[in-house]
Amino acid sequence: MNRRQFLKYSLLSGVSILAGSYPVLIERNWVQINHYQIPIPGLPLAFHGFRLAHLTDLHFGFLVSEAFIQGIVAKTKAIQADAIICTGDYVHARNTTEEINRVWPIFMQLEAQYGVYSVLGNHDHWADTARSLYWLERSGQDLRNQSKVITKGNARLLIGGTGDFWEDRTDIDKAFIISDEHDCRVLLAHNPDSVDTEFNTPISLVLSGHTHGGQVIVPFYGAPILPVHNKTYSSGLIQTPKTQLFISRGLGWSIMPIRFNCFPEIAVLELLSPTALRKT
Repeated sequence: MNRRQFLKYSLLSGVSILAGSYPVLIERNWVQINHYQIPIPGLPLAFHGFRLAHLTDLHFGFLVSEAFIQGIVAKTKAIQADAIICTGDYVHARNTTEEINRVWPIFMQLEAQYGVYSVLGNHDHWADTARSLYWLERSGQDLRNQSKVITKGNARLLIGGTGDFWEDRTDIDKAFIISDEHDCRVLLAHNPDSVDTEFNTPISLVLSGHTHGGQVIVPFYGAPILPVHNKTYSSGLIQTPKTQLFISRGLGWSIMPIRFNCFPEIAVLELLSPTALRKT
């Protein structure tokens, strides 16, 4: 092999190594803060511009360190959203409480003017249901099959949550039992398939994770793998027959520790009142 051939093959090898390592070492750790504006039917004027920071699917554990979680918490607090909502899968490993006991004290550092609200995902149950429920309640963020009222003056917004679609009881009507017919309701549900279950309560917006956006997005094709029944549920804002659904791409990984064309995200959702929009 002459010098020219050596340089050529060395360059090709370097490019191949870089291309192979990019989804694992670079994009998987490149967290974006993405802003979305979402018109909400029935949103009181007082809540026009209300901002939610949405965290989901952190999967603390192998290849997702405490330092990474601390960084997510710091970035989220710096956004200074009105409220923070979290839609599950805080840990990765199965049949262990170690990750649960390590991640929740960090996660409890989150704070926002109008509160922090959380539900569990399937991985939290796979790790240990009882311990995950213990920390969820201890954190003061618990919205499992219940809702809480946020008030601004005389106006109110209900934030509710439901159990995980795979591993818990999904009871959306029970979650909003305290609401009345005039309320605007936002639901936290880890798995977006929850919107296709039976419920009668009108919901203005459902916030979910679980899909990771597919983790790999093939140009002109989409995500080859989505762990949901409804394969249109990938990421972003989707209009369903019953409600609006927003799915975050999340922050951690599942199945394989890679991301390609699907950056992890902290989603910042600005809720807009159609009444206010008509006046502008």
